[in-house]
Amino acid sequence: MIDPVAVQIGSLTIRWYGVIMATAFLLGIWLAYRRAEQNGIDPNHILNMVTLIIPASIIGARLYYVIFTWDNYRLEPLEALAIWHGGLAIHGGIIGGLLAGLFYVRRYGISPWQTADIIAPSLILGQAIGRWGNFINQEAHGGPVTETFINHFPAFIKEQMYIGGQYYHPTFLYESIWNLVVFTVLTWRWPRKKADGEIAFLYLILYSTGRFFVESLRTDSLMLGPIRVAQLASIILIVVGLAGMYILHKKKLPLES
Repeated sequence: MIDPVAVQIGSLTIRWYGVIMATAFLLGIWLAYRRAEQNGIDPNHILNMVTLIIPASIIGARLYYVIFTWDNYRLEPLEALAIWHGGLAIHGGIIGGLLAGLFYVRRYGISPWQTADIIAPSLILGQAIGRWGNFINQEAHGGPVTETFINHFPAFIKEQMYIGGQYYHPTFLYESIWNLVVFTVLTWRWPRKKADGEIAFLYLILYSTGRFFVESLRTDSLMLGPIRVAQLASIILIVVGLAGMYILHKKKLPLES
């Protein structure tokens, strides 16, 4: 088992989860900054925007999780603030970040669709990297599997997926690989896009498709009655993405220079 603590200096504890998430944020910001430069948008807008998007994403991810697991916090509501104890939901983070981003682009008169296209590849790359934080924490895994099955994976994954005397599906890995595939597709599609907004809608479709199937294997899904919340959210986002692509191409909206 991998020690979740990366560095311990006196009372200061730096965990691998935090290191991995910080790396995901920094690489995503760098990529979006470069993309903005290449497309005639002041890259300083990216730096300014992330000062709103990052905290809004964290708040959104935590709030989303707490809403769907409120029974765990009913007796100790202040525990809902303890994000260091775990409990962040990516769909809530997307909603929080989207609202903060919309506020910024409206405030400064920037194209929301062009900005969304710039951010989408950074977002999916960050998600691919961030899933390895789940690996370190032995969370977001799937149901039990046999040793014969897990032997198909590298030894370090097999060892980390041995939890409580049982091997589990490394669903973090499935999603991370899928997200890298999506990142590759978005990067390939960028110079070929026909309208602003296309990359963002393609992100919604592709990411949500993979998440829908991976979620069916997980054991820690947020539930709304008998429905897995992440699967419901994925279906909604796929529909939004398909509708958006249809509208963009039907209206043949031009690219902004």
